[in-house]
Order: sequence, then C-alpha cells, then structure tokens
Amino acid sequence: MSHIIVIGAGITGVTTAYTLANLGYRVSVLDRHHYPAMETSFANGGQLSACNAEVWNNAGTLLKGLKWMMRRDAPLLLNPRPSWHKYSWLGEFVGHLRGYRANTIETTRLAIAARQHLFDMAEREQIDFNLERRGILHFYHDRASFEAAGRTNQMLVEGGLERYAVTPEEMRSIEPTLQGNYYGGYFTPSDSTGDIHKFTRGLARACERLGVAFVQGVDVRAIRMESGGVRMKLSPSEAALASGEPGGDREISGTALVVCAGVGSRQIGAMLGDRLNVYPVKGYSITVHLDDARSVEHAPWVSLLDESAKIVTSRLGPDRFRVAGTAEFNGHNRDIRADRIAPLVSWVRRNFSIETSRAVPWAGLRPMMPDMMPRVARGRATRVFYNTGHGHLGWTLSAATAAMIGQTIAASHPVH
Repeated sequence: MSHIIVIGAGITGVTTAYTLANLGYRVSVLDRHHYPAMETSFANGGQLSACNAEVWNNAGTLLKGLKWMMRRDAPLLLNPRPSWHKYSWLGEFVGHLRGYRANTIETTRLAIAARQHLFDMAEREQIDFNLERRGILHFYHDRASFEAAGRTNQMLVEGGLERYAVTPEEMRSIEPTLQGNYYGGYFTPSDSTGDIHKFTRGLARACERLGVAFVQGVDVRAIRMESGGVRMKLSPSEAALASGEPGGDREISGTALVVCAGVGSRQIGAMLGDRLNVYPVKGYSITVHLDDARSVEHAPWVSLLDESAKIVTSRLGPDRFRVAGTAEFNGHNRDIRADRIAPLVSWVRRNFSIETSRAVPWAGLRPMMPDMMPRVARGRATRVFYNTGHGHLGWTLSAATAAMIGQTIAASHPVH
C-alpha cells in the first residue's frame, strides 16, 4: 500500500490526511507540536466565509496600508524594518494586481465548493464544532465604502455566491443585538461559522480511527528523494525538548510527501528545491467568555464583519464569542501585543452590551502567497505535493483543496 507523509497537522494537513485515508492510502502526519491544530488552526475568526473571497491585490488595499503605517492600532500594520523576504513578497504582491478580478472569482467558486466537503466530513464523523449556519453580515459606516462593496459584490455573485445589499433596518432584523448607526450592509445567508480547533481535533481523531499515524513533536531536518519514495530525517522539536521528552533523531520513509506546513512551507519547499513564497501575516483574536446572563443575551449569533475596522465575529456556542482581525507584516513574530488586542476589546464594548472581563487573547500567522491563492500542486520532484498558502481563508478553503490534492496524488501514485 502506498504510504503518504503529510507535513503539518493544522486544518489543511488534517483534511488532507482524512481525504487520503478515505482514498485507501496509508498516511502519516508530522507536526512540531504535541497535538494537532495548535498554531493558526487554534483560535481564528471562525468564519467559513465565501463572502471574504476577495483577494487583497488591489490599489485600495495599498493606499490603506500606506495611510495606516504610522498607527499602532491600524487594521493593517507593516513593520518597516528591512527584510528581503518581506519586501520581495510585497513586490510580487503588487505585480499580481492584474489578477485581482480573476483570482477573486476563482476563490469564490472554490469557497462555495469547500462547504459541502466540510459539512460532509463533520456529519460523517459526528464532529461537534459549534457550527452556526446563520449567514454573515458585512456592515459599512459610509456611502463610499458601501458603494465599493457593491463593486466587490458583483465579482462574488459572478463566482456563484448569493449575497445581497440590506438596509440598516434589515440589518437589525438579521441581528437584533447590533448597536450603532450604519449606512448599509451586505448579507450572505449561505455562509457559516464554527470552531476551527474543535473541528480539526475531531477530524484528527477520525483520522486515527482510519489508521492515520500522527507523529507529533518533531521537526523535519532533511529530506532525500529515493527511487522508490521519500526519506526524511526527524529531530525532536523545540516543544518536545522543552517538555523534557526523551528521544533522538529518527527517519521516516514513504511513497510521496504532501507539504501542508503553513508558514513553515517555505522552508520545507527550499529543502526540496521549490520556491514557495509564503509570508507569515499575523492576525489577532479574543475569545470573550460570556459569564453572565446579560452577555449571553446581547452577544450576536449572526456572524459580522465591520468593514472599516476589519473585524469579524463568530458565536461559538452559548458561552463564547470570538472577535478577530488585523493583519500585521512582522515576520515570524508570534508575540501577542497589548496594543493590537486593545482595539478588539474596545470594539466589542462599543458595539454590544457584553462583559469583557474574561477576554482571552491569541495571535496566529496566516500563510499568504503574493497572489493570495493557495498552492495546490505538484512540486519539481514527482513524489512531492503542496497544499498550503491559504492565507486568511484556510478554514474556508481547506476541505476543497484537500479533495483537489487527493485527486492529483491518486492520478500519479495509485493506492497499490
């Protein structure tokens, strides 16, 4: 039986492993953490959002980024410190402005296709991940931003998405807890939300029932292509060494390799002779615990996106409210900065009657390609494949790209 090795136990790695196991492959998943879903798949915004399929490669994003550079609380923040990777990535980002429309439409189609794959996985394996299929409501504070949203909406609709304009009165009927004055909004009834960490961990347990082996607490030190497959040298990761676990270097071999390593994919790709220009774009979230009856009553159930603040929300069951946002270009820095968390807390207090005394902060690194499109393809070597670079839509797109890479592998490396 063919043995496929997957690097990365986040949402893309686990959905890939599950897809391959159901195709009949023997699968092993490698990850540097002790458990699956401990990095970017831990506490994201929670939105399964085809309505956020617009890629960022447009002049408006560049102008906003320049305007916000001197604001520490800006939705998009660029550390100006020189870095070849950062500025070369930004140069390529600008070069992809010409693909803005086509890539937005293609991402919309992929996001719509991903929904059913993910829902099927959850239903088949009975995974409880606080799924709410109540739609996503974008709201806008002024006419200019609302009209710009209308132009974006034309592309989303062309991609097959049902999304339509709503008045302030209709917005309040969709989500009665919403406070404040707004110019208008757009509503996507078919979008949904859920807890990415609970889903990924639940799917990982389903993978184990299918025979998938999870090799946790390891780093990939070397990769060697052989005539009959792939051989890798593994060492204990920093997490494993910090916990005092015994163990030295070891090797693992397989028929083929799938790189689903998030922001680590660039380094793995370099080992294999592939240039994979993934840049880590940091995002922040808070999980507000709804500890009193008033907060439970006033926290919204419909997922929201405030366009001016670039903040999204998800209700994760009766007692948790996730609020996330911001994009920070600051390399592999994972520090949780108080000045980036404070705007999220202030936004909650300004828009809802919710107690924020227990708001748990988090930061994660989104693996972004310069064209904002995931890399789902073969590498230079015939036994190497990539499913990575999903950026801010990893949760939304993962189930579809897992199906795509599964078909690609099956075409060249049959199960037997």
